[in-house]
Amino acid sequence: MRLPDHLTPAEVRRNEPLAPWTSVRVGGAAEALVKPASADSLQKVLAFASKEGIPLVILGGGANTLVGDLGVPGITLKLASDYFPEEIAAPRITLNAGSAIARIVTLMKQQQLVGAEFLAGIPGTLGGATAMNAGTKNGECMSVVEAVELATPDGIGWVTGLVYRYRHTDLPQGSVVTRIRFALRTGDVAESASKMEADLAYRKRTQPLSQPNFGSVFTNPSGHFAGSLIEKTGLKGHRIGNAQISTLHANWIVNLGGATAADVTGLMAEAQRRVLAETGVTLTPEVKRIGRFVE
Repeated sequence: MRLPDHLTPAEVRRNEPLAPWTSVRVGGAAEALVKPASADSLQKVLAFASKEGIPLVILGGGANTLVGDLGVPGITLKLASDYFPEEIAAPRITLNAGSAIARIVTLMKQQQLVGAEFLAGIPGTLGGATAMNAGTKNGECMSVVEAVELATPDGIGWVTGLVYRYRHTDLPQGSVVTRIRFALRTGDVAESASKMEADLAYRKRTQPLSQPNFGSVFTNPSGHFAGSLIEKTGLKGHRIGNAQISTLHANWIVNLGGATAADVTGLMAEAQRRVLAETGVTLTPEVKRIGRFVE
C-alpha cells in the first residue's frame, strides 16, 4: 500500500501489532499505523486516503476498542496530544483530541472549575470520549462540550451544535476530531473533588480495573442494566479461551492472558444470545470493532 509522500519514517509503522495499543490487549496488526506529526500532516493523510480509496480508522486511547485477529487493512491513525497549545480561558478549556481524558480532570482542579466530574477515571483520549459521548450514570461528555474542531479531507475547522445521544456523537462522515472546547463553570471545588474520589472508589470496588479489559461491553438497554441481564443468565465468570466475563462485573470482559479477539467476540455473542432468549432484550455492543475478524 502506498502512503502519502509527505510522511516521514517517524510517522509510519508498517505491520504494527495493535494489541499493545489497546487496553484489552488482543488483536492483530495494522497494515500501517500512522502518527501524523502535525494537524497539517493529518489533514493531508485524510485527503490522500479519500482520493486513493484507502481504508482508514482512528485509534484513540484503545480503551473501548477491539481489534480483529486478522489485523487492520489500510491506515490506522493515532493522534498526538500536542498538535496545538492548550487554551485556558476559564471557565473554557480547549484541549487536543489526543490528550488523555485525565487531562481535563487535572485542569479542573488547577483552575478551580467543576462540571465534568463524571469523566474522572474513564480511560482513553478526549477525542474518543467526544466521538462516543463517553460518560457514566452521572453525566456525559458532550454535555460540557461547546465546540469541536474537525479535520476532513477538505480542511480543518470548528463546528458547534453536533447532535449526540447515549454513547454516540453524530460526526460528519470522514472527519476526525482534533480539538475540543469544554465549557465548565465555577463552583464548590471541594465537593467536586469528593464526588470524583467517591466515584473512583466505587469503580475500584465494582470493576476489574486490574485486568486487561475495554470497559463496558454493551450499552444499557432502556430500563435495564446490561450487567444485571448477563448475570441473570448465569454467564458471570464464563470463559472462552483466555477471555472471561468478569466475576466482578458481568458487563466487562477481561483478558486472562493470551486471549484472542475471537475469544472475546465469542463471549459477546453468547451473552447476546442468552440474554435475548431468556429476557427478550437485545444487547447492543458499546465497544468499537476495527479490522478483520475470524468468521
